[in-house]
Amino acid sequence: MTALTTAPAELRARQAAGPLLLGVRHHGPGSARGVAAALDAARPDAVLIEGPAEADALAALAADPEMRPPVALLAHAVDDPGRAAFWPFAAFSPEWTALRWALARDVPVRFVDLPAAHTLAADPTWGDGEDEADGSAPVDPLAALARAAGREDPEQWWEDVVEHRGDTDPLAPFEALAEAMTALRERYGHGGRPRDPVREAHMRLKLRAARKEFGDAIAVVCGAWHVPALARRTTATADRALLKGLPKVKAELTWVPWTHRRLARRSGYGAGIESPGWYGHLFAAPDRPVERWMTKVAGLLREADHPVSSAHVIEAVRLAETLAALRGRPRPGLAETTDAVRAVLCEGSDVPLALVRDRLVVGDDLGEVPAAAPAAPLQRDLDRLRRSLRLTPEAEERELDLDLRRDTDAARSRLLHRLRLLGVDWGLPAAGRAGTGTFRESWRLRWQPELHVRVAEAGVWGTTVEAAATARAASLALTAAGLGEITALAERCLLGGLTDALPAVLGALADRAALDTDVAHLADALPALARALRYGDVRGTDTAALAGVATGLAERIRVGLPPACAGLDADAAGRMRERLDAVHTAIALLPDPAPVDDPAALASRWAGALRRLAGGERVPGVVRGRAVRILLDEGRLPDEETARLMGLALSPGTPPADAAAWIDGFVGGPGGGLLLVHDERLLALLDGWLTGVPAEAFTDVLPLLRRTFGAYEPGVRRALGELVARGPEAAGPVSAARVPGFAAALDEERADGVLPLLALVLGPEVPA
Repeated sequence: MTALTTAPAELRARQAAGPLLLGVRHHGPGSARGVAAALDAARPDAVLIEGPAEADALAALAADPEMRPPVALLAHAVDDPGRAAFWPFAAFSPEWTALRWALARDVPVRFVDLPAAHTLAADPTWGDGEDEADGSAPVDPLAALARAAGREDPEQWWEDVVEHRGDTDPLAPFEALAEAMTALRERYGHGGRPRDPVREAHMRLKLRAARKEFGDAIAVVCGAWHVPALARRTTATADRALLKGLPKVKAELTWVPWTHRRLARRSGYGAGIESPGWYGHLFAAPDRPVERWMTKVAGLLREADHPVSSAHVIEAVRLAETLAALRGRPRPGLAETTDAVRAVLCEGSDVPLALVRDRLVVGDDLGEVPAAAPAAPLQRDLDRLRRSLRLTPEAEERELDLDLRRDTDAARSRLLHRLRLLGVDWGLPAAGRAGTGTFRESWRLRWQPELHVRVAEAGVWGTTVEAAATARAASLALTAAGLGEITALAERCLLGGLTDALPAVLGALADRAALDTDVAHLADALPALARALRYGDVRGTDTAALAGVATGLAERIRVGLPPACAGLDADAAGRMRERLDAVHTAIALLPDPAPVDDPAALASRWAGALRRLAGGERVPGVVRGRAVRILLDEGRLPDEETARLMGLALSPGTPPADAAAWIDGFVGGPGGGLLLVHDERLLALLDGWLTGVPAEAFTDVLPLLRRTFGAYEPGVRRALGELVARGPEAAGPVSAARVPGFAAALDEERADGVLPLLALVLGPEVPA
């Protein structure tokens, strides 16, 4: 690979033997610069590029000012959009450089690889697994050449011999690389890739056709591995024989945005690279790349509040150059710059270095595609909606907080929910700011190139996002396996504003609910319906039909829950307690025209069911304890009755394990500790029972009690410890003398003093 000074006349003479074969490494900045230099010197009459043959019709879009790499050619089968393939291009990809060079000079350009119609129809594993002959893994050409040169790291070897070279002869590197690949192909054949001979046969046929059309002044830009096969003399008949009988499907192609992260090898892309951000920097900054890189790293670290000075940058550059000299490298590579960044800019810490690797070495650059690129109707509707709602696809994950009282935010929420229903997870629900209001939503947004395939797949349901989501919801309602799935679907329809889908979903819900007699299934289904009603209210959706179904479901649960809780084992009882909490919360959200205190009200009838649970002899202790706690919190159970039920549950005749389960149900969860702190009678009952547990039974109840009390806040546990240490009294209400700040009865004058502050905080709904 000796550098030579070559005149244009000599270049033409070297081309006389046939087309100019420029073997490259996909996504290599050195190869990209070399291709540009070779094309400038050779001035071919046509350029052939490795890529699906159908992409010829899309090539001109690469010159559009709105096209910004990284981008990819996306091909998918018309009848099966999930069968898709990508051909990515970065700004530093040699193929992209050749494409832009040809379009800028009005030079004809052709894609010569196997058509996507054949690629998509073939077995997805064809040519990607082990060698059919001997079961060996496919040959890595770079690794083989690096080993031959006595180097262990293929990436570092490639940087030294290609990326860091400064040849004055633009063709010398390609000739040397072709010679090396020829030796590899003679030894390894197709290298464990049985698909390659078929692809190369198609490339040779396209090359013959181009020579007939344009003559021999043709440049071919392809993977260096294919150069020996394209240079080999074969007959057109033999090449056509290799292509005969290949399966074929109808395929559609378009340009889609791509990301640097998806170019990384760790993302699963076979021809990927480990450091796309670093390679992009090398391509964009051929002069003083190390100095510019260190400056970029310093800027990133400063944004993260990591102190970095200009002196740090200077020292890091010097260290990188020194390391390169010690390691015998022509100039610092990624290994040297990373070591220098860690030692100087990160002060030996790998924590800020991880940020540098993620944001700069790999990066989240997302390309752009012009509106003129072909797209399915559903994709066009999605693009129209996101532009009108000012939602920009980004490769880096970001948080989006929505206030559903605003029209724009409500429309954004509907769009994201509809896309999730279609399997296009652009956004995922996230935990937002604290509060229980239904008018807030939080999302984590991240656009990934594969979502274009999901949009293409969803196109079978409709040409607009709303129509497709409606059709998809109706289909899911018919095929749902259980009642819970249908209720969750109803909730999703309301979240997405799919009112046209609700009749089908509610019809399926009513039919399934009428046939399902399992109270556990009904209890699992009700919370989703209650949430749906709540969301529908804040979104202004008509939910009258859904409210009727939910109320009927609640009535069936109320009647069937007490007998369903009898005779449950410990695990089933624990699950039933969770259902009890969920159903109670759901019933509180259901609309009820009767006043809360009216015996005919749903809440009153539900309280009657809870009383039956609280006094049921065959009901597990954890369920009985939870029922008592709910009634107490709702003000439907007097303190004296609560103490009586607790005394019965903790009586000497009750097995310790059952008593511990009752305690877990009663004081487990939020607020249980404060209840004991503020009511010393209950604490005294609990303390008396605990001190009377026999030693042989104590070890059995200890884990359950530890789980119950261990969930309390540290302050609550400390207060309970202080009360127990001084001996809680078992009778009488809490008095001001015993607990400072608390009185035996409500002080209405002091309570009224809080109302003006509440009115100021909560608004005019609270009377001052």
